[in-house]
Amino acid sequence: QVDITESGGGSVQPGGSLRLSCVASGRIFSIHTIAWYRQAPGRDRETIAAITRGGVTSYAAFVKDRFTISRDDANKAAYLQMNNLKPEDTALYYCSVEVAQEFQGVEINFWGQGTQVTVSS
Repeated sequence: QVDITESGGGSVQPGGSLRLSCVASGRIFSIHTIAWYRQAPGRDRETIAAITRGGVTSYAAFVKDRFTISRDDANKAAYLQMNNLKPEDTALYYCSVEVAQEFQGVEINFWGQGTQVTVSS
């Protein structure tokens, strides 16, 4: 089993910053693509950003130039640096981690429970 834990959420004023963390633990041989998502009440889940095992990143248009995704494979972690936060960024943020649990094993997506981000004045 693999556990995914997000942290770093909180309440900030518009224009503020937060850094979210996503840490994987358990039976892990290798980590592949990691992605961040968010979901606000009454809205569909949105993909925010992703980073491949090779470090290639991609972003949704609504966060480009404000958010930065990164990873630290030695610590089985990924991060989402969020700057210039806006009220519309308020949502539950969570990550997914593609994990191979053995050599040449099938890559399985594991999900965390999320961390709440609230942006208001």
